[in-house]
Amino acid sequence: MYGIVGFVNKKYAIDEKKTHLDQMLERIVHRAPDNAGKFVDEGVGLGFRYLNRSDFDNHQPIANESGSKIIVFNGKIYNYQELREDLQAKGHVFATDVDHEVVLHGYEEYGADIVNQLRGMFAFVIWDKDKQELFGARDHFGVKPFYYYHKNETFLFGSEIKSFLDHPAFEKQVNPGALKPYMTFQYPATDETFFKDVYRVPEGHYFYVKDGQLSFTQYWDTSYAEEPMTEDEAVDKIDQTVQESISTHLADGAEIGSFLSSGVDSSLVTTITKPKYTFSIGFGEHTYNETFEAKKLTDILHLDNYSRVIESEEAFNAFPTIQYHLDEPSSNASCVPLYFLAKLAREHVKVVLSGEGADELFAGYTEYGFSSNSKMVRVFAQGLKKLPKNSRFRLASRLKSAHNFHGRLHLYQSLAPAEDFFIGQAKVFEESESEEYLKPKYQHCESVHDIVEKQYQNAPDLSELKKMQYLDMHQWMPKDVLLKADKMTMAHSLEARTPLLDLRLLEVAEKIPSKYLLNSKNTKYAFRKAAHRHLPEKWANRKKLGFPVPIKDWLHEERFYKQVREIFAADFAAEFFNQEKILDLLDRNYQEEIDARRHIWTLYSFLVWYKVYFVDETQKASQKSFAASKS
Repeated sequence: MYGIVGFVNKKYAIDEKKTHLDQMLERIVHRAPDNAGKFVDEGVGLGFRYLNRSDFDNHQPIANESGSKIIVFNGKIYNYQELREDLQAKGHVFATDVDHEVVLHGYEEYGADIVNQLRGMFAFVIWDKDKQELFGARDHFGVKPFYYYHKNETFLFGSEIKSFLDHPAFEKQVNPGALKPYMTFQYPATDETFFKDVYRVPEGHYFYVKDGQLSFTQYWDTSYAEEPMTEDEAVDKIDQTVQESISTHLADGAEIGSFLSSGVDSSLVTTITKPKYTFSIGFGEHTYNETFEAKKLTDILHLDNYSRVIESEEAFNAFPTIQYHLDEPSSNASCVPLYFLAKLAREHVKVVLSGEGADELFAGYTEYGFSSNSKMVRVFAQGLKKLPKNSRFRLASRLKSAHNFHGRLHLYQSLAPAEDFFIGQAKVFEESESEEYLKPKYQHCESVHDIVEKQYQNAPDLSELKKMQYLDMHQWMPKDVLLKADKMTMAHSLEARTPLLDLRLLEVAEKIPSKYLLNSKNTKYAFRKAAHRHLPEKWANRKKLGFPVPIKDWLHEERFYKQVREIFAADFAAEFFNQEKILDLLDRNYQEEIDARRHIWTLYSFLVWYKVYFVDETQKASQKSFAASKS
C-alpha cells in the first residue's frame, strides 16, 4: 500500500506517459519513498508507490496470468486469505502472496461484485487491456482517499490531488463554491474539492471509465436495523467483535505500534493489543497534556510509551507543510498534533493502530444529545424521548424559541428532528455570518442545508440518533476524520489501521438499540461498558477530548498574532475576503474583546493553503520554467 496515481488518455505517446507518471509519483514520494512501479500502454498509465517491508512483498503493478488485466492498489484487505483459497479452488493461479492480487483475480471471477466481498480499506483501479476499460473502487467507509479529474480528454486519478498538478491535462483553479461551506463545516464539505473539477470517489462506490465515459455505482451503504437485546447481550456482542476486529488487523504479522491518547478508544485498542510501542503527543504547559494520562496507562500495562511535547514555534512553522499534505484546507486543529504524532511513530514502526470510528459507530459525540452535566436534566430528557414523535417535535419547537435556562440545549437536542439542528461535528461560521466576510464571487454555492439534506434524504425512516450517525458517516468521517488521518500519517510514510472502524463491527453497531448507545448515563454507553472489561473505569468513562490544541494561547501571543496578521493583510487575501473585516476580527480577538479563535483559525487555514498551492507553487513553477529556458 501507500499511494496510487494514473490516467486514461490515448493521445500521449508511451514515453510521454512514462514522464507524466514519473511526475505524478514524485509528487507523492512522501507516502512511500522506497520504490515506485509503473505500467503504460496505448490507453493508460498506472503508477504506485510502496515501502520496503521485510514481512511483505508489495511489488506493483501486478497482472493476471494472461497479462490482460493489471491492478494498482492502495490499502489492506484483512480477509484476503479466505478469498485466495476460494479463488485457487476455482482455478486461479497466484504469482505472489499479497492481498491485492486477490482483488485482481476476484475481479476476473466475480466482476464488480468482488468489492462486496472485501473487508478492509482500499482504493484501487484495474485496467482491462482487451476492453480498454478502467475499473476502480473505494472502500466502504472512505478510509483511503481517492480523487479524480475528468476533463480535456483525460481521466486522472490518485491518492492525493497534488499528483495532478504537473499533468498537462490538469487546469489548476480554485473552486469558488467550496469556500463558503468550508467556513461553516471547517473541512471541505462539498463533493467537488477546493480544486475546480476535482472530485472524491465517494466511499462505498465503484466506477468504470470506457471510451471517455465515466459511470459510478454505489455498492454499499449503512443499514441500521435495531434488534431486541438486553444490555448485557449488547455489551457482549461489542466486546467480542472489537477483540476479533483487532486480532484481524494484526493478522499479517507486521510490527505494529499504537497511537495512545487519554480517551477510551485508543486506550482500549492499546490495552487489547499490548504493542511493543505506544505513541503520545502533547503541547506545553498552557494546555491539557494527554501524554501524562497516556503514560499512566502504559505504566499499568507495563508497556513502553514514546511521547514528546510540541513547542508552539515548531507547530506554527510546520503549518504550511501540514496544509500542503492535506491537499485541501482544514481548520481541524487536531491535524497539527497528529502530524507530529505520526512523525514520532515513524521513527520506530511502519504501521500503527488508531482509534477512529467508535464515536460514529456507537454514538460517542455529545452533539448527539448529551449537552448537560446535570443528571436530573438528562434523566428527564430520556423520559421525554418516549413521547410520540409529533409531541416531541412540538415540544422541541417551543424549547427552541424559549428563553435560555439550564438544560434547554440538552432537552432541545434530545427532542428535535435531527434535520433542524444537526450538521455534523463542527460548526464555525453561521452561514449568514460567512456572507459578511466573503467577496460576492464566493457567496454563490451549495447551501449548508442542501449539503446535509442529501444525506438526510437517504435516511428518512431512521431515529433521530441514527440520522445523526448516518450524516457523520457520510460527511464528517470521509471528508474530515479519515482524510486527516491518512494525510498526516502518510506525510511520514506511516500506515495507519483503524480496527474500530470495521465492517463486522459496524454490522453489530447497526443492531444495537439506541438506548444502549446514548442515554442519560453516558455517550457511547454500551461500548464503554465493554471497554470497562479491559480498562480501569477512569479510562472507560472519560469524556472525549480530541487533541487539545492551544490556539487561544497562540492568537494572544504577539509573535503568532503578527504571523497571522501578515497573511490576513496579504494582497491575495483580498481576493476572497473583506480584508478590513477579517483584520478587525483578528485584532479584537488579540485584544481579548472577543473569543473568535475558531473563526480566525478557519480563515487562516484557508489562506495558508491558498498561499502554498496558488502563490508559492506558482512561483516555483515560474522559476523552474525560467531555469529551463536558460539551460
